[in-house]
Amino acid sequence: MITSCDTTTTNISETEGFVQVNGGKIHYMDIGSKYAPVLLLLHGGPGGTSYYLNPLLSLRNAYRIVIFDQLGCGKSDRITDTSLMTIENHIDQIDKLTTHLGISEFHLYGQSWGTMLGLEYYSRFPEKVKSMILCSPAISVEKWKTDTDLLVKTLPESTQRTIKECTDSGNFDSPDYQHAIQEFYEKYVARKLPWSADIDSTFANFGMNVYQYMWGPSEFTATGTLKTYNGTGILSNVKVPVQFIIGEFDEVSESTVKYYQSLVRGSKLSVTSNAGHLTMQDNPDEDIEAILKFLNGLK
Repeated sequence: MITSCDTTTTNISETEGFVQVNGGKIHYMDIGSKYAPVLLLLHGGPGGTSYYLNPLLSLRNAYRIVIFDQLGCGKSDRITDTSLMTIENHIDQIDKLTTHLGISEFHLYGQSWGTMLGLEYYSRFPEKVKSMILCSPAISVEKWKTDTDLLVKTLPESTQRTIKECTDSGNFDSPDYQHAIQEFYEKYVARKLPWSADIDSTFANFGMNVYQYMWGPSEFTATGTLKTYNGTGILSNVKVPVQFIIGEFDEVSESTVKYYQSLVRGSKLSVTSNAGHLTMQDNPDEDIEAILKFLNGLK
């Protein structure tokens, strides 16, 4: 099913549809003028859904925004076959979507796991990527673990004890562990309370089996197939402009991202104030200002 609605006064169209990929269909939205530069958005997770990126759709007045739910989450088909839960299959989803939409080059925005995916896509198709915005990057899982271990130590001692006991026993379904996750998330993932409808929809439509298989039971416990991932080697080979964005209270530390920045010649870093990992939810105005400043500076 594909629907579209053209706005003649602003030349902005909105198209929604599905694309067949390996393992099922992915849902996408294509919003903006067909004559505008394309900005492709990659959500986090894996399995995190695109709903929480909705504040970035305000960029449609200047850019053609392409946003989709990766296979296994959101409005896309659910999957149980773990052979589909790979970086390569996610790269193929981007390739099939952009081919379907007739997009030959674009600006790439990746958030969290989306930065891993974005870098891996760039390493295979550098000619298609005009620039990259890497928001709250999860590029080295070892560095991610170091950062989140430090953040866990800021939680109450009882919460820390729960996390350790459940991690040691593997009892990640424990209500106490789930409560500890919520405490952590409200400090370092999404700080603005109550959470928005976008965040509620994200968690309600989360591809948890994809997340657990590829990542693990929580943001601070990586046990999945990505647990040894390190994409820093790709950074030194990036030849397009790069903007890093993090939140003031992000899960990834500023020192870690400054290290990533040092590997990409000429790259920029901005810190979104009063924001956790979901910068576009906690402080959308400042986040969007940083994105526009970067993209408009490329013209």
